[in-house]
Amino acid sequence: MNVSVSAAETLRSALGELLDGLPPRQAAQAVERLIATYRGATPTTAPILRDRADVAAYAAYRMPATFEAVCSALEAFAEAVPRWTPGSHTDVGGGTGAATWAVSAVWEGRRPVTVLDWAEPALALGREIAAANPALGEVRWLRARIGPALALDPADLVTVSYVLNELAAPDRAALVDAAADAAQAVVIVEPGTPDGYARVIEARDRLVGAGFHIAAPCPHSAGCPIAPGTDWCHFSARVSRSSLHRQVKGGSLPYEDEKFSYVAAARFPVSPASSRVVRRPQIRKGQVLLDLCETEERLTRTTVTKKHGELYRAARDTDWGDAWPPRL
Repeated sequence: MNVSVSAAETLRSALGELLDGLPPRQAAQAVERLIATYRGATPTTAPILRDRADVAAYAAYRMPATFEAVCSALEAFAEAVPRWTPGSHTDVGGGTGAATWAVSAVWEGRRPVTVLDWAEPALALGREIAAANPALGEVRWLRARIGPALALDPADLVTVSYVLNELAAPDRAALVDAAADAAQAVVIVEPGTPDGYARVIEARDRLVGAGFHIAAPCPHSAGCPIAPGTDWCHFSARVSRSSLHRQVKGGSLPYEDEKFSYVAAARFPVSPASSRVVRRPQIRKGQVLLDLCETEERLTRTTVTKKHGELYRAARDTDWGDAWPPRL
């Protein structure tokens, strides 16, 4: 079984146990309130997750989506650094630890891990959930204010997922700079919205300015070829929907797609994709249309037809966010 699939199933099982004894209506109301808070345009000045009921409901609702999005970003990064494995990991603003689960799914084995978050209830629940994953036996769960005074110990990998949206601009810059100072590799994930993409681009520029090489999703470390305000770069991860998802959002599909933007960068040499699929491929009769971001700092559309043989078959199996061309 795929390691990330196995980890996802273990995580879902552990999260399901959290809601035992919590009335479904109370869980749904907590999630709805928290979603409204997270979507607010004003950065918060207090922990959003206040108590165990808040944390249990929101973790059960959001952790699977965060896990899948971060896994997708890390897998793209791992393809660009195939001989590298993080020996240590710090997750900033990690809450209940979704990114630690993702790192353990992409790179097997145990390693020292530190999760920093402001909300003590989130850290406590993250510690509880992590007991289901043997790879997370060496995690330290530490309360820390994520702001300009944040100091990070050196780590091979620093992840920052769904955190920048909670911070004011000066605090975002300070956090990215602290991650760059501490890490050999940095992976940042934000919601796949125009604002989330803008925050990722800000972070990307700071990482490049600090001497990092962009490993994914971009095929280069130069400027993004998307003209500001015309579009935004984002990707999609498939997430199995729990009963709590169906309560809150309704609908009958057993899955939903988590849209996210990300950047993965390293101080050491990387081998980024020669181009990356930046829109869902369009499969038509006898041809596949691929929208690509290329090394030459440009966006192009390429058409792969049946006459391309094996490449055409590969194009039919290519997904949004994949490197192109594949290794055949």
